[in-house]
Amino acid sequence: MELVLPQIDLAPFAPLIPVALGGLTTLVVDLYLPPGRKQCVAILSLIAIAASIFLSIHSWGIVRYGLHDAVVSDRFSLFFYLVLGLIGMLTILLSMGYLGTAAADQGEYYSLVLFSVLGMMLMAAGGDLIVIFLGLETFSLALYTLAGFWKTELRSNESALKYLLLGAFASAFFLYGIALIYGATGTTMLRQITAFLADGQPPTPLFIIGGGLLLVGFGFKIASVPFHMWAPDVYEGAPTSVTAFMIAGTKVAAFAAFLRVFLLTLPVLHVQWSVAIWILAVLTMTVGNLVALVQGNIKRMLAYSSIAHAGYLLVALVAGGSSGVTGILFYLVAYALMNLGVFAVIITLQGPQQERLLLTDYAGLGWQRPVLAACMAVFMFSLAGIPPTAGFMGKLYIFSAALEGDYPGLAVIGVLNSVVSVYFYLRVIVIMYMSEAASPLPDRSRGQSLFVPTSTAAVLAVAMSVLGTLHLGLFPARLLDLARQSVSAITG
Repeated sequence: MELVLPQIDLAPFAPLIPVALGGLTTLVVDLYLPPGRKQCVAILSLIAIAASIFLSIHSWGIVRYGLHDAVVSDRFSLFFYLVLGLIGMLTILLSMGYLGTAAADQGEYYSLVLFSVLGMMLMAAGGDLIVIFLGLETFSLALYTLAGFWKTELRSNESALKYLLLGAFASAFFLYGIALIYGATGTTMLRQITAFLADGQPPTPLFIIGGGLLLVGFGFKIASVPFHMWAPDVYEGAPTSVTAFMIAGTKVAAFAAFLRVFLLTLPVLHVQWSVAIWILAVLTMTVGNLVALVQGNIKRMLAYSSIAHAGYLLVALVAGGSSGVTGILFYLVAYALMNLGVFAVIITLQGPQQERLLLTDYAGLGWQRPVLAACMAVFMFSLAGIPPTAGFMGKLYIFSAALEGDYPGLAVIGVLNSVVSVYFYLRVIVIMYMSEAASPLPDRSRGQSLFVPTSTAAVLAVAMSVLGTLHLGLFPARLLDLARQSVSAITG
């Protein structure tokens, strides 16, 4: 009897294939490289991501479906492929200098980063709840390992364990929600669920509960209140380059699936879940900003800052419509650039076996490292939403969408929270320029420049982030147009 294998169209998977192959290749190549040549693995990882970005651009405007509509390649998913590719590239550039400084230059690190990016891309492309769950678990498992990458550091082990345990609970909620939705509709395919609801049948309580459980799972990944308790401890304990990757990548991937599932596939439930997300948005913005005010550790401050920014994004999610989704897509790019930029500066300032994580460690930086301090100031201004930066334009689009969606109260609360956040962002700038350093930073004799570190990769990461942050603040039209095209690919 002849065995006939099913034909699989690989075209919808084209941007994902280089990332998957890159992850496998780096594992094999790492086995044959001597300890001092692990940078070659990082270069291979960059090549894999660059190939994925090229294929994403080449596929722009072409709609493809794979595995019986379980994987969707359209402008919406391609937009997120490009954003996640940028995040992965900047993360690898940060890590090349960081791992060398911290004496843990291990090639499997880059493979885990690539597999994590692959899972995030799969979430963005998911046309089936099961595929979204597989993407969620793929990048989560890689991040659990990366969070505990410093095997000899107790705080890194603690970070990985907390992330693993709480992530397992969140995955259980998400999977149970999928099961309930399947029980209510008989399918996990997003297009079939949309068709089922379009028949005019009112959503059953089983379906509504399933949607609520999905909301819990997504809420954990975006670190919204009250599902945020893991974020500060995990971000603080994880290696700094991993924290940068998590703080940007997880939000982008989670919101990609969040938008496709809730806002674009289940609009009939808008009345039921908009109230819940309204409350989550207010709590997330307020708690994140208020707790960030009292933080003395910059990683914990940025962790609570990321919680607050999740609240801003939820404001646009409540508003809905084309303008709301467009605002979210624009803000995610701005958010990734300014957060990765901050961590790029943090990493480039550390000395051998010495991280500068307290705010007081940045005293006098404005005079000792003027270029790095200026870049840090740009990122802080952008996080605070001060023009002419990407953060200002992102908040403008988000709060405008709330007003357009007839949520003026939510927009006012968002603006007030943004005003509160100015204090702890500008506090960093005040410390850099108006406080005297307790101890000088390493001088030229220890391999450091007065302006920038000697690591070419770190310099490139900082430069890309600051230029992107300023460019989007001054010339946002191009990205905004791409975001609108991405949204129209689904909403029509």
